[in-house]
Amino acid sequence: MKVAIVGASGAVGQEFLKVLEERNFPLDELVLFGSSRSAGKKYTFKGKEIEVKELQKNDDFKGVDIAFTSAGAGISKEFAETITKYGAVMIDNSSAFRMDEDIPLVVPEVNAADAKVRPRGIIANPNCTTIQMVVALKAIENLSHITRVHVATYQAASGAGAAAMAELEQQYREVLDGKPATVNKFAYQLAFNVIPHIDVFTDNGYTKEEMKMYNETRKIMHSDVMVSATCVRVPSLRAHSEAVWCETERELSLDEVRQAFANGVGVVLQDNPAEKVYPMPLFLSGKDPVFVGRIRKDLTNPKGISFWCVSDQIKKGAALNAVQIAEYLISENTL
Repeated sequence: MKVAIVGASGAVGQEFLKVLEERNFPLDELVLFGSSRSAGKKYTFKGKEIEVKELQKNDDFKGVDIAFTSAGAGISKEFAETITKYGAVMIDNSSAFRMDEDIPLVVPEVNAADAKVRPRGIIANPNCTTIQMVVALKAIENLSHITRVHVATYQAASGAGAAAMAELEQQYREVLDGKPATVNKFAYQLAFNVIPHIDVFTDNGYTKEEMKMYNETRKIMHSDVMVSATCVRVPSLRAHSEAVWCETERELSLDEVRQAFANGVGVVLQDNPAEKVYPMPLFLSGKDPVFVGRIRKDLTNPKGISFWCVSDQIKKGAALNAVQIAEYLISENTL
């Protein structure tokens, strides 16, 4: 098994290295690719140093079985043919192919089998906010069909990359020292602030990030569910949080819903308000599952359920989800 990581120096690329090692992924050879700036850097994997090669349109992917790509949509589109032409399965973490009809969009806990049908040799990894939400929603969908969802996201700085995390830390230091805050990665200062703006605005007033949650959820869940999202950047470093309200066809009891979450694949229930037990990003960074709490009946609709969920968006929202897809393909002998 020969595996490649494209975009090895980025935040998600580095997470791929950690996740592959943590899970003892069954690979015999690992090759790393990056930009001309990253070429020559060395990273340690299982005690062995691996040098990053420059990504080029050549035969470097000959013999590669799985390529994890996380270098941006432009790079994914430009190099897709180079990566897949010798039979490598490209599991792409960018937005490049997510809504293409002939490319599966996969969250293993929800629609793993979709990964088997990939006419272009590409499988798309969904947006991080969508991944954690659909993992949680799947538990409820198993009880009764979900007809609509309202969600407000609380997205950490790391969603914008490693440089954004560094900028948030820098901003806190600058503000506390009475200096002007450095603002490069966000529309405004994020320290001591929240910004209701992630990605560019579209003609309907929603941002692309918010529309991803609408479109991707429907594709992953094979559903007519309607999703209305407000995506907000908050000044935490890592792990996204979401306040989710969903309406089901059948009225569900809280006991049913709690039990469904407790038994949900990839879900951990943290729901004991009396003891102040609920998910928080501060304590869940670096964890694999989607954590769910604050479960309650909606006060305005008997068929409505509200809950709060937190997940590490670099891990489950990116690298881990992609690796789980690869693990599924191996287990099904469908590489």
